[in-house]
Amino acid sequence: MKVRNSLKSAKTRERGCVIVRRKGRVYVINKRNKRYKARQG
Repeated sequence: MKVRNSLKSAKTRERGCVIVRRKGRVYVINKRNKRYKARQG
């Protein structure tokens, strides 16, 4: 999982990417392609 300043670039990498907020952190997750994961904060 990558930790990034901006998740905009991580979201646009693949179609299935979704931005989720959990416990004050912002995550990019992808159900179809598990390798696209990122975290901010």
